[in-house]
Amino acid sequence: MPGKTAQKKVKVAKKTAAKKSTVKATRPRKVALLSGGNPQIAKAYGDAPVQAYIEAMPGWKRDVGLRLDAIISRAVPGVHKAVKWNSPLYGVEGQGWFLGVHCFTKYIKVAFFRGTSLRPVPPGESKNEGTRYLDIRESDALDEAQLAAWVKQASQLPGERM
Repeated sequence: MPGKTAQKKVKVAKKTAAKKSTVKATRPRKVALLSGGNPQIAKAYGDAPVQAYIEAMPGWKRDVGLRLDAIISRAVPGVHKAVKWNSPLYGVEGQGWFLGVHCFTKYIKVAFFRGTSLRPVPPGESKNEGTRYLDIRESDALDEAQLAAWVKQASQLPGERM
C-alpha cells in the first residue's frame, strides 16, 4: 500500500493534469484570415461569434469593429447578431438582417441591405438592388451620429432573410 506522500503526489498530478486540459480546452484558437484579412469564423448565431470575428480583425480594423458593434448595439437595443459567410450580421427578430460587416485589405465595408431607403442614402453603390455601402478606411473620420441614424432607420425596415 502506498504511503501518504505517494498518495498526495498522485492527487497533485491528477489536479495538474485536469487544470492543463481545462486551460487547453478554453484557450482561444488562432483564427485564419481569408483574402483581404477577413476573419474566417464558423456560421453561428449570437453575440459570441460576432465578438470572435471582431477580436480576429487585423490591426486598426479591430478598433473600428468594436466601435461599429457598440454603435449598432446602442442604436438598436436587443439587436440580433450572427456570423454567416464570414461576416457579422445584425438584425431584428422576425424582421431579418438589416446590416452586414466585411473586412477587405484596405477598408471595412458596412452593408445596409435596404440602404436606398435610408436618408441620406449611404454613399457606396451596389450591384444588389436596394443595398448601399459605407466603406471605412484607416484614415477616415467615422461620423458616429450619421452611422447611428442609418442603423436606427435600417432596423425599422424589413430585413433580408438569409
